[in-house]
Amino acid sequence: MIDQIVHILGDEAEYLLAHTSRTFVKEMLHLPGIDFIERVFFPSDRNNRVLGNLNRIYRHGRLSGTGYLSILPVDQGVEHSAGASFAANPKYFDPENVVELAIEGGCNAVASTFGVLGAVARRYAHKIPFLVKVNHNELLTYPNKHKEILFGTVEQAYELGAVAVGATVYFGSEDASREIVEIAEVFALAHELGMVTVLWCYLRNSSFVREDGDYHLSADLTGQANYLGATIQADIVKQKLPENNGGFLALDGVTPHGYGKSDKRVYLELTSKHPIDLCRYQVANCFMGRIGLINSGGASGKNDFAEAIYTAVVNKRAGGQGLISGRKAFQRPMREGIDLLHAIQDVYLCREVTIA
Repeated sequence: MIDQIVHILGDEAEYLLAHTSRTFVKEMLHLPGIDFIERVFFPSDRNNRVLGNLNRIYRHGRLSGTGYLSILPVDQGVEHSAGASFAANPKYFDPENVVELAIEGGCNAVASTFGVLGAVARRYAHKIPFLVKVNHNELLTYPNKHKEILFGTVEQAYELGAVAVGATVYFGSEDASREIVEIAEVFALAHELGMVTVLWCYLRNSSFVREDGDYHLSADLTGQANYLGATIQADIVKQKLPENNGGFLALDGVTPHGYGKSDKRVYLELTSKHPIDLCRYQVANCFMGRIGLINSGGASGKNDFAEAIYTAVVNKRAGGQGLISGRKAFQRPMREGIDLLHAIQDVYLCREVTIA
């Protein structure tokens, strides 16, 4: 297994697999493991039904009992339009094929819309944990806007047999305050009903894209988004893998009234330029790993397998808990999609890929 991972990583293998993190040493983190729920969530305020549903997710699929997660998200039919998402493989217009891919792919859970999961709930909700994404950004309003709105209720998700609800907050956007309040209320009700909560902690602001880089992918900004997600009691945080750093500094230097607050030690001591250290800063902002960090698999392209393995290795070695990968899996023939999901999971099953 490790030989295949090294082969796929190519020239980056040693750089990624031999790295030792000296920013937050691994002993400071609450790391994944078979006892993660008992060790980390049992002392929290989550009720027994939430703990039971967390256990159901963590003990399903090929990664069962490892403390790691592989989730298939297919909410892009709303977020990116169905045509744009499924033209590459039209069979996924049918919700049944979405769930079948997650099952055959050995995933811990399948994440999708009320419509997709509701259409096949009685046939599949008992076979694989359902995660209902309760809000979306719709793309029909002209001109397009970027605001997450609720498409249903927590009670609907509960009634269709889901064990978890997910939501997106566009941190940094003009709409962020409303979304934070709204989703905090959604998560509180979900916990009351015994459901797990998962937050897509995404940044969105046109000012974050500058000539020197796209700071939507900055470790310091995404890290703070993670901290806010953990604050409104997400049990699992989804975040894009960081590709740079210094977002607070870049924006503070160009805005008349300054921007946010940071500390030079974030850049000199708590992070480095190494991708594993940048991701570890994201983990640290998830309450030192008490809230599991799953990184996004990203868009589908020419090098999906290599990109997926790279992301999985960085996430695992940083102390994260897995990947949530959709387009790379469903925008190709089902057999290839299954193979890609298994390849990601193999990274987390490989004992030679250790915590940095």
